Amino acid sequence: MRLTKLGHSCVRLQKDDRTLVIDPGGLTPESDALDGADAVLITHEHFDHFDPDRIRAALAADPRLDVWCSRAVAASLADLGGRVHQVGHGDAVTVAGFDVHVYGEDHEILHPDVPPIPNSGYLVDGEVFHPGDALTVPSEPVRTLCLPGNAPWMKLPEMYSYAREVNPERAFVIHDGLLNDAGLGVMNNHVGNAGKELGRDFRRLAPGESVDL
Repeated sequence: MRLTKLGHSCVRLQKDDRTLVIDPGGLTPESDALDGADAVLITHEHFDHFDPDRIRAALAADPRLDVWCSRAVAASLADLGGRVHQVGHGDAVTVAGFDVHVYGEDHEILHPDVPPIPNSGYLVDGEVFHPGDALTVPSEPVRTLCLPGNAPWMKLPEMYSYAREVNPERAFVIHDGLLNDAGLGVMNNHVGNAGKELGRDFRRLAPGESVDL
C-alpha cells in the first residue's frame, strides 16, 4: 500500500489499482485530492475534514465514487441516496477493495459545556489507522498511525501518551494545517522524540510526499 499525505488531515491510500481518500477538508488545498479516487472516508463534520461542496462536486464528476462517513456527515448528504454510507464504531466494511474497521464514537472535547460530535476513526487493511479528531486506541494492533500533530483539542503530553498507548510500528503526522513554519518545527521535534522513545519512525510527511508501507 502507498500512503500519500495531502494538506492538513487528508491522506490518499493506494493499493493495486484502487484509491481511498480520507478527510479531504477545507484545509486541504490540493484541487486534485479526489482525482481518481474510488471511495472517500470522512471522519466527522468539521470544515477541516469535510468540505461538502468538494464532495458533491466529486460525486457529480465521477459516478463510481461513494462516501463512507459518520452519522452527522451522512445526514448532511442524505439527498445523495445510496452513494453515502453511514458507519460507526464496531463496523467492519469493504470499501473499494480495502478492509475498513471503524473505531471510536466521539470527537475530543472542545468545550466543557458542549457535548462532543460523532467521530469515526478508520483502520484500513489492518495497516493504517486515521483517528480523525479523537485519540482512539483500536482493539487490534496498528502498524501505521496517522498521528495528530497539533489541534485545539489536544495538549502535547496527550500526543506522547497517545503514541505510547497505540504503540504503532511507524507514525506519520496529520492535523498540521493550523501551524506556521515555526510551529511545524516545534511539532516535528516532539513527534520525532515520541518515536525515539519507542524506537520507531515517527515523522511528518510534506504535503504530496508518499511512502510505501
